[in-house]
Amino acid sequence: MLVTGREILQDAHKNNYAVGAFNVNNMEIVQAIIEAAEETNSPVILQASQGGLKYAGVEYIAGLGKIAAYNAKVPVALHLDHGTDFDQVMLCIRHGFTSVMIDGSRFELDENIAITKKVIEVAHAVGVSVEAELGKIGGTEDHITVDERDVTFTDPEEAKRFVEETNVDYLAIAVGTAHGLYKGEPKLDFDRIKTIKEITGIPLVLHGSSGVPEESIKKAVSLGINKINIDTDLRVAFAAAIKDFLKENPDNIDPRKILGPAKYAMKEAVMEKMHLFGSVGRA
Repeated sequence: MLVTGREILQDAHKNNYAVGAFNVNNMEIVQAIIEAAEETNSPVILQASQGGLKYAGVEYIAGLGKIAAYNAKVPVALHLDHGTDFDQVMLCIRHGFTSVMIDGSRFELDENIAITKKVIEVAHAVGVSVEAELGKIGGTEDHITVDERDVTFTDPEEAKRFVEETNVDYLAIAVGTAHGLYKGEPKLDFDRIKTIKEITGIPLVLHGSSGVPEESIKKAVSLGINKINIDTDLRVAFAAAIKDFLKENPDNIDPRKILGPAKYAMKEAVMEKMHLFGSVGRA
């Protein structure tokens, strides 16, 4: 069933678990995520990044996501990840996204608040949930890059003001993760997560979570993280399965047989995350 992000994450917030938000680019990825969610009875968020929208087009992403959600036995939200401007967010809302992110983290606090309020005014009027970001998360996701020198951890007092002035539904915070592959082990600022959760009282979002040690994820969830974004880990599983298949079957030209093992590998990876996040059985 297609629901809003707020419906999914308010329950996670109330019952102290996290929901996986998995990036989608094509049909096989969507199918893998939905099959994993149904087998584990987990709520789930399908999300599209800038690269995903550029690759497939908003119409295809929205169509795939809505068909999957309507037929699913579990709650599914369709989310825009890292929306860059007001017009793009509105485009996704018009195409049926039930959750959108407006990423104003590159702006100063007052401007971030202003653009977030503008998006929320429209989105909430049509029943769509909104995520925003405060602080700067390092690394690269598609064409969005934040240099290590520009990383800024989220300030708890600024988070409090941001939430009070915008009425945002959930907030992505910078606490030590990064987009893409890690060169070393990320060190999360758990005290900062705990403080921001206590001071804002809303669902918190962790970006750049692929590659973060399982114990760190569990602790972050216990302290108030309710939405966890995963992309790189699915790409790794997808690519490895295709490489293995083609190595063993170099003459095979059937896309279904080539992509089938990749879909299964992604499904297994998604199920592992759902168990780790504590969303199994929560649908």
